[in-house]
Amino acid sequence: MSNYPKRNISATGIIEFSNLKITEPSDYAAGVPGIKAALEHVSKEAGLFRSLRTLSQMNQKEGFDCPGCAWPDPKKPSKLGEYCENGAKAIAEETTYERVNRDFFKKYSVEEISNWTDYQIGKSGRITEPFVLRPGSIHYEPISWLEALEITSEHLHNLASPDEAIFYTSGRSSNEAAFLYGLFARAFGTNNMPDCSNMCHESSGVGLSETLGIGKGSVILEDFPEAEVVMVIGQNPGTNHPRMLSALQKCKENGGKIITINPLSESGLNRFKNPQQISGILGSGTILTDIFLQVKINQDVPLLKLIMKRLAKRHKNGEKVFDTEFISAKTSGYQELLDDLEHQNENKLLELSGVSSTMIDSAVDVLAKKSKIIICWAMGLTQHKNGVENIKECVNLLLLKGSIGKKGSGTCPVRGHSNVQGDRSVGIMHHVSEPLNKSIEQVFGFKPSVKEGLDTVHAIKAMHDGKAKVFVALGGNFVSAASDTEYTSEALQSCDLTVSISTKLNRTHLTAGKMALILPTLGRTEKDKENFVTVENSMGKVHQSMGRMEPASENLKSEPEIVASIASHYFKESSEIDWKALGSNYDLVREKISQVFQEYQDYSKKSKGSGFYLPNNAREADFSKLPGGKAQFSICKLPEHNLKPNEFILMTVRSHDQFNTTIYGMNDRYRGVHGERRVVFMNPKDMENMHLKSEQVVDLTSFYKGKERRAEKFKVIPYNIPSGNLCAYFPETNILVPIGLYADKSNTPVSKSIIVQIEQPKQ
Repeated sequence: MSNYPKRNISATGIIEFSNLKITEPSDYAAGVPGIKAALEHVSKEAGLFRSLRTLSQMNQKEGFDCPGCAWPDPKKPSKLGEYCENGAKAIAEETTYERVNRDFFKKYSVEEISNWTDYQIGKSGRITEPFVLRPGSIHYEPISWLEALEITSEHLHNLASPDEAIFYTSGRSSNEAAFLYGLFARAFGTNNMPDCSNMCHESSGVGLSETLGIGKGSVILEDFPEAEVVMVIGQNPGTNHPRMLSALQKCKENGGKIITINPLSESGLNRFKNPQQISGILGSGTILTDIFLQVKINQDVPLLKLIMKRLAKRHKNGEKVFDTEFISAKTSGYQELLDDLEHQNENKLLELSGVSSTMIDSAVDVLAKKSKIIICWAMGLTQHKNGVENIKECVNLLLLKGSIGKKGSGTCPVRGHSNVQGDRSVGIMHHVSEPLNKSIEQVFGFKPSVKEGLDTVHAIKAMHDGKAKVFVALGGNFVSAASDTEYTSEALQSCDLTVSISTKLNRTHLTAGKMALILPTLGRTEKDKENFVTVENSMGKVHQSMGRMEPASENLKSEPEIVASIASHYFKESSEIDWKALGSNYDLVREKISQVFQEYQDYSKKSKGSGFYLPNNAREADFSKLPGGKAQFSICKLPEHNLKPNEFILMTVRSHDQFNTTIYGMNDRYRGVHGERRVVFMNPKDMENMHLKSEQVVDLTSFYKGKERRAEKFKVIPYNIPSGNLCAYFPETNILVPIGLYADKSNTPVSKSIIVQIEQPKQ
């Protein structure tokens, strides 16, 4: 493509402080403030009556699945509404009256919009028709669907190799759309299918696959009331998965104990005021956490080793602490694990963890006497250099206790987006699967590529190096979700064409290729003729989702129709696949899915109502596909950070007014921060040692392989966080995460353990 003047695009927006107000962190989650916040959001965005009518259909059997998190629905959803505060905010965003139309893009250039905050960009509204950003232009302009499809087809045909194309998938897409998308990418000739899992739970998938034979969790929702102990590690359900709090409440009501392991004490795990109960409105709510182990950032392995070491000592002294029958029949590597624990220095483990010996003994006392144990986790474990080993250490503890394959026990990686697990189940992955390739060949008559594809990190590098020239995104806000923001922005702008299938405007549309297309799609809430789609929740249940609202614009198309149209225009008459039929008949898509994947038999019929569970060998304690037919104990190394003087470990987190990269508002009510996002939480003693005052403005810098990365202008907030640790929001601090620093085996960016320094702002 010819050279054109480079657009003056900001990858992060102009930095301007709002009116910061600090209050005491909340000591509970939900309750009346949660109801009030939800009503304020929906009223402002889409009108109260209209929004309440929409919310009444969310997560109901004949309604639509929440476009937010993937927490499962109970067998009998509440008639009062099976949604949380952040679910209501997600619906407010999707059903907003605001519109991004041709007048909007005539008024604002991409250069100007790129200077806005992510919050301002997101509040622009729903995209109403296809738009194109032509080479050399700084304004999107309307384009017909036909021309948009022809441009996409032409650019794909002009590539020297199919591997010069990247097909990215967000977790919001349906099973039907994701399956067609993966089918097209493979028919096109590439396995370059990075997805949002690469940036979040890929470490879970790798760790669980290698130890238990399946990259998914083993529990179902009904296990929580049965559990004797639930361990919540590196997760903040009060903000990220609020409906999970009801499950934890049921565990407590049945006498279960909750052990929380996290660098921050989060409101949602302290006390829960269930807004669907009188006690949650008028009463004091339910205290959830029994034992809080305030671990230092990424020192979970030393802490878990110390817990297991003390359990092993009690078992050796005659207590029946470990399930030796289960261990003997179902596991491999037990003695090696005991030998490793024996050689660990207890004082070193204690020092690394940062947790008091007394508190650890409290957890050991509980765990020693219980066998029905669930371990839940999220990004606090996965987004580290040793993310995979963090997961394996959790599995070690569960295997020692025989807490796999029985009611009330097992693994629970809590997925952060509504269908991220379903995308993977129906074939979205960059790895080559011989069985999948063989099945696709049998059903569709072509041989998929056997060349390993690119994950997210390596797709960004390929675009940056000019080795990938077309980027297509099925949903998501890629540039804000990925690590190393400036680098990722440069990578996208290096492409000849970027294509975004989106509902709303986001920063990725601005950090666009030389030519860029925005293809507007229906949201979860909206009618798709009489079609329904399906999704998979965080616990492996597949069920239908059917929108009921009128579409925001008559020019929107569904994701399956858009994907099928791209494929149809690319292949024209050269493909034996009837893409047009697949794009309009979702029953036909599900029929093809069931032919490729045996576990989806009678797909359309079984997905109606409450849906069906996919097979899960770990749930059945069946480890026959693993070496020796047994679950695997693992020997995990201690993490190494080697901090220099005045260096800290920073973890990135969400605020309460946020879901993934979508910013609903400027408040973090639970942590007591209002009106501002450019803040960094810091231990008061560390502040004193560095002569820093509350709300003082600083820069955060990271250094990796000789390159400095700088996140400018953050206000320091004193907070209850371990010494040597810092915490700040993403995507504002993603700029600090080096593109070349990611987890072993899973390649997940290390967004939860970035070594940084605090410096005075540049003048």
